[in-house]
Amino acid sequence: MNANIKPFMDKDFLLDTPTAQTLYHEEAAPLPIIDFHCHLSPKEIAEDHQFRSITELWLGGDHYKWRALRANGVDERYITGDASDWEKFEKWASTMPYCMRNPLYHWTHLELRTAFGIQDILKEETARDIYERCNKMLALPEFSARGLMRKYHVEVVCTTDDPADSLQYHQSIRESGFEIKVLPTWRPDKALAIEKPQEYLAYIHRLEEASDTRIDSYATLVEALQKRHDFFEKEGCRLSDHGISRFPWSPCSETQADAILKKVLGGQQVSECECEQFSTTLLLELARMDARSGWTQQFHYGPMRNCNTRMFRQLGPDAGYDSIGTQDTSASMARFLDALDSEGMLAQTILYCINPSDNEMLATMIGNFQQGPQAGKIQFGSGWWFNDQLDGMERQMNALSLQGLLSRFVGMLTDSRSFLSYPRHEYFRRCLCRMIGHDVEMGLLPASEMPFIRKMIRDISYYNAKRYFQF
Repeated sequence: MNANIKPFMDKDFLLDTPTAQTLYHEEAAPLPIIDFHCHLSPKEIAEDHQFRSITELWLGGDHYKWRALRANGVDERYITGDASDWEKFEKWASTMPYCMRNPLYHWTHLELRTAFGIQDILKEETARDIYERCNKMLALPEFSARGLMRKYHVEVVCTTDDPADSLQYHQSIRESGFEIKVLPTWRPDKALAIEKPQEYLAYIHRLEEASDTRIDSYATLVEALQKRHDFFEKEGCRLSDHGISRFPWSPCSETQADAILKKVLGGQQVSECECEQFSTTLLLELARMDARSGWTQQFHYGPMRNCNTRMFRQLGPDAGYDSIGTQDTSASMARFLDALDSEGMLAQTILYCINPSDNEMLATMIGNFQQGPQAGKIQFGSGWWFNDQLDGMERQMNALSLQGLLSRFVGMLTDSRSFLSYPRHEYFRRCLCRMIGHDVEMGLLPASEMPFIRKMIRDISYYNAKRYFQF
C-alpha cells in the first residue's frame, strides 16, 4: 500500500493541515457538548435506560440507517419488522461496505471508536465479534442512557416536547439530581394541524386535559396554549421549535380564525386557504409568546414528509420516507419575520433549511433582522437532516461566512433519537477546524491573529450557544 495514504479515521481525521490539528485538539475537542435540539426520549433518561443490545441503541429508530438498508435491498422484516436483534445487526453490517461515501460510513465508525473503543471496520466478516463486544459493554452501568451522556461530556440537552406533554420525566430527571441539564423544548406543531379534523379533535381533547381549559373558540385555544407555555417555562424551557413544510403567510383577524376553528371543532373539512390563514395567525401568536418569555424560536422548514403512502399506512411517520422539498418560501418568511419585528415581538430566532439551495437565501435573510446591542440575534442554523454531513456543513458555514458572521454562529446539534449521536458534534468541530486551518495556511486569514482564531473555534463549538441560550 502507498505509504502516503493516511490511516482511516485516525486522531487527525479530516484535519489535513497542522493548523487544523492544533485548533481541533487544543481548542475544540476538550469542550463540553450543548445539544440544543434533539429527539431523545426523556423517559429513557429518567429511567437511565440500559440497552439490551447495540441493535436497540443503533437501529431502533434511526431512519437514516433504515433508508440505507432499503437502498441495499434488505427486506423490511430486518429493518422495522420482527427479525431478531442479531439478524438486524447482521444486515446492517453487511450493508456497511456499500455505504462508502455516505455519511453513515463515517458516523458508524466514529461511534464505534468513541463509544466502544472498537477500531475494526464493520462488515459481514466482523459483525459477530463487534456485536458481542458492544453488547457486553452495553450491559455495564456506564453504558446506560445517562452513562453515554456522561461519556460524551454532555452539559445540556434540549428534548422535543408537545404542549400537551406532562413533562413528568423532565421533573423526575431534575429531582434525581442528574448533573446534566435535560430541558424541554416547546413543539406546538399539532396545534396548527387543522387539515385533518378528526386527528385535530383528538389532539384538542389532550390539550384541554393538560391545560384544564375547555377549548371551544380561538380565544380559548390561545388561552390553553399560553397556560402550557407558562408551564413549560416553569419547567426550564428556553426554546420553541416548529417543523413546517414552508412559512405560511395569509394572516387573518381573530374573528376569522375563530370561525375557521369552529368549523374544525364541528368536524368539518376546511379549505387550503383557511388552513393557511389559521396557521399564519396562530403561529404569529405563538411567536409572540416566545418573545414575551425571552425564549429562542426555531423553525425547521422544507421537508416533504411521508412520500410513500403504502409505507406510511404500514409504519406511520418518521420511518425514512421523507425528502427535500423545493418550494420557495423566502417571501412568506420575510413577511412573517417582518410582521413580528414591526411589533417589537421578534424573539431570538434560528432558521434551518432542508434544501441546501436555500443556504444563501437564509444567510442573507438573517441579516435583515439583526439588531444591536445583541450579536447574532437571528441565526442561520447548522446543516440539518440531509445536510448534517461534511459537504452540507461546509456549504452552510461557507454561505454564512460570505453573507454574515461565522464567528457568531451557535454551532451544531444532533437532531437525533440516538444516545450514540454525539460524535456528530465531533464531526462538526473537525470540519470547522479543517476550514479555518486551511484558510490560515493559505494566507486567507492572518496567522498573527491566532489568539482570536482560537477563541472563534471555542465560541462556535460551545461558548456562543452557552451565551445565546443563557444555559
